[in-house]
Amino acid sequence: MSKDHTMARPRSEKALAHRLKRMRAEAMQPSSASTGDHNPAREAAFVDCGWGRLIFAQTFSDPADLLELLRNEGAERRDIALYVRDPHVLLAAAPQHVFLDPSHTFRLELSTYRPSRRQPQGYFIRRLSSEADARAVNRIYASRGMVQVNPDFFWSNRDNRAITYFVAEDVITGEIIGTVTGIDHDRAFDDPERGASLWCLAVEPQARHPGIGEGLVRRLAEHFSARGAAHMDLSVLHDNEQAIALYEKLGFRRVPVFAVKCKNPINEKLFAPPLAAYDELNPYARLIVDEAHRRGIHVELTDAQAGFFRLSQGGRSVHCRESLSDLTSGVAMSICDDKAVTRRVVERAGLAVPAQMTAGDDPEQLAAFLQRHERVVVKPARGEQGRGVAVDIDNMDDLQNAITTANDLCERVLVEECFAGEDLRLLVIDFELVAAAVRRPPCIVGDGRRKVRSLIAAQSRRRAAATGGESTIPLDAETERCLGLAGFTLDSVPDEGVEITVRKTANLHTGGSIHDVTAIAHPRLVEAALKAARAIDIPVVGIDLMVRSPTQSDYVFIEANERPGLANHEPQPTAERFLDLLFPLSGHRASAHASGKMPA
Repeated sequence: MSKDHTMARPRSEKALAHRLKRMRAEAMQPSSASTGDHNPAREAAFVDCGWGRLIFAQTFSDPADLLELLRNEGAERRDIALYVRDPHVLLAAAPQHVFLDPSHTFRLELSTYRPSRRQPQGYFIRRLSSEADARAVNRIYASRGMVQVNPDFFWSNRDNRAITYFVAEDVITGEIIGTVTGIDHDRAFDDPERGASLWCLAVEPQARHPGIGEGLVRRLAEHFSARGAAHMDLSVLHDNEQAIALYEKLGFRRVPVFAVKCKNPINEKLFAPPLAAYDELNPYARLIVDEAHRRGIHVELTDAQAGFFRLSQGGRSVHCRESLSDLTSGVAMSICDDKAVTRRVVERAGLAVPAQMTAGDDPEQLAAFLQRHERVVVKPARGEQGRGVAVDIDNMDDLQNAITTANDLCERVLVEECFAGEDLRLLVIDFELVAAAVRRPPCIVGDGRRKVRSLIAAQSRRRAAATGGESTIPLDAETERCLGLAGFTLDSVPDEGVEITVRKTANLHTGGSIHDVTAIAHPRLVEAALKAARAIDIPVVGIDLMVRSPTQSDYVFIEANERPGLANHEPQPTAERFLDLLFPLSGHRASAHASGKMPA
């Protein structure tokens, strides 16, 4: 090793230490001083972002003024005081009202940022430009558990020079599948540091295209770089490893900047000690537990790993497993447990049902059924989460193989006619429709470089990240069969832009995606779901129909799920309606809590 090379490491480490020291000093100093010919920063500056106020704490000379502003936080809003120089002073002055946000601040130096040469595939990024865009952004916020913004706010601020909204739009469907907000600090308060910040990066959980989040971050960075900003900051929860990995990949580096927030129901998970074993809850149980906490309902986790918990308030106690509760009778559960029984019950109630038979030892009977209906579905009589289900079978070999697979899960296997259309889930609580969603089978999009198995693995990682690990695409015989129908194998390399449906079933647990259609569901479909719930006499149920379209009246009944996943239907208020059913008097408490009329 040369002498010059051996000396490079110490110089590099020294330079890095110097840069970090300078960054720390700059981050902690007030920004109100003028630098050069720049105007001095405005004092007590903040920007209303719709979800709350972004408060620039470094522009407040008196901590008492900053605390007063935080105390006046609006109902159901999340104010953030960023660049707090002395967070310990604020916390000591109002420990019951504010807390130190457990987030890291990352900074991208725009002078050294280099744009990517790769272009987005399957989507493009543009400015938010319509009220429809605003509603779509709110839908994404809701699906991610974020505070929603009045659509009028987006629209009224479309020309606000301090706030920039970008959205990602699917090229084929025109759907908004991602969003990010940028704040220009110079235009917000004459920031001498010429800073900017990124907020509300959110991607539609059902989006199928890779790299949407990265594309939005890069677009915002290029936007601020063109404006002459020096850096772009963002705040990310300390345990959000996936997001942190993305930001570090793009060149963001952590800076010693602190944020302070108010203790309110929205932020409760960030400052209140979690329940023991809370992290073991799946997303379906966690959604209900979080809503119970917001209402002041006592929660006891009886078996977190399996999703069991007990809710108690005012002498009333209800034991639940996710959305299944003591209110659902054993008889109703038994009806739902056996798909053949469920079908007979709802058929007597007047619902349209598909032709069905039990797979037996007579191949001629099976062949005749297949010949009569041309395409069939095979499923175990008992089972859930799409396991053992094969759809769109049109030949005896595949039919026998599917029966064998289903037989491993249940000794009785059902074969029924295949109804071409979309898979619609209608969620009924207390015999009222709360949500309706179309479930679509998993598909991948070729990029001309990777094999099908690699594309499936990448899509599975995205689905798992979006659903708390609940949704992945199995690499099994059924996936291989569906690929074969499309003319591909696991080792095929599809051309760029080619879409391949890798399974025929649309179940979330086998990689399917779910899309809210509550507002457009045809009245006849809603009526069928309510009839089925009353026939089974079950207070909480997911009714599955195959439909031509959610806006048309044609359907056939598929099955009823006695433990539907409430988390799959956001932005609809599924957990709220479930708690209204269990504890009818608890709703007003939640409202009072949110409006600030009740002590925390």
